[in-house]
Amino acid sequence: MANCFTQIPGLSVGHAVDARARTGVTVIVPDQPAVMAVDVRGGGPGTRETDALDPTTLVERVHGLALAGGSVFGLAAADGLALALSAAGIGLNIGPGLPPVPVVPAAILFDLANGGDKSWGQTPPYAALAAHAFASRGQPFASGPTGAGFGARAGSRPGGLGSVSATLSSGHIIGALIATNSFGEVYEGAPPAGPVPMPKLALSQNLTRQNTCIGAVATNAPLTRAQARRVAIMAQDGLARAVRPVHTPFDGDTIFVISTAQETGQGADPVTLTEIGARAADLVAEAVRAGVLR
Repeated sequence: MANCFTQIPGLSVGHAVDARARTGVTVIVPDQPAVMAVDVRGGGPGTRETDALDPTTLVERVHGLALAGGSVFGLAAADGLALALSAAGIGLNIGPGLPPVPVVPAAILFDLANGGDKSWGQTPPYAALAAHAFASRGQPFASGPTGAGFGARAGSRPGGLGSVSATLSSGHIIGALIATNSFGEVYEGAPPAGPVPMPKLALSQNLTRQNTCIGAVATNAPLTRAQARRVAIMAQDGLARAVRPVHTPFDGDTIFVISTAQETGQGADPVTLTEIGARAADLVAEAVRAGVLR
């Protein structure tokens, strides 16, 4: 658990997998409604409620985040998490006698063609997996094939979910949790220059439209919604440090940023914001490698 995403105060993480289907779900739940932003770089994203995270929109706080395999079917993980949160009394209070309404963004990766049994008919497992992940929050986990990264691939090798954290100069904690299912290859050091390596496995199995890296950066440093968006933009650079090619037409690369700090209306000063964004990119690269090169 050392240097793990769960070291960040004010949030919890849960995972659930379906070994038969070779897929899974990861949920991130802040202790209190949190600031959240997102940046989407891939050419084939699968997301839910990302428009609501724009700083100009009405809803200023988010109650949970769902990350899942399953392509479009995996977006049902957000339904399962929303129902679990509402049942726990978490969400927007919209009136007497009405259930709380949680705001739950989500992103998915494509693991449908990984050899697992996807013959679920009208009942894909993702809502149930999200409910189980919500109930299992707080249990220790290691980077590797777990949660949303359970059935992932990264170029020519198995993918996975990586979890890392670090301490900022202010003493705040920052971490990254990334499920890597990239079209490109993952490298221990900087990806090599020169001819672009096209993963032969992906091409031979016609998996070129079936990829994506998804995940989150979180910190207990205070951020405004606009600042969180800037950190998400900077964090995407971490994918480029570990994966080549990246942000391709075949990927849906999506990174969320969460601040668990109580909003003061001021956020971080520009120098601190720059440090947060730079460390976010570092940690995204580390999380990719932790999940794949384990």
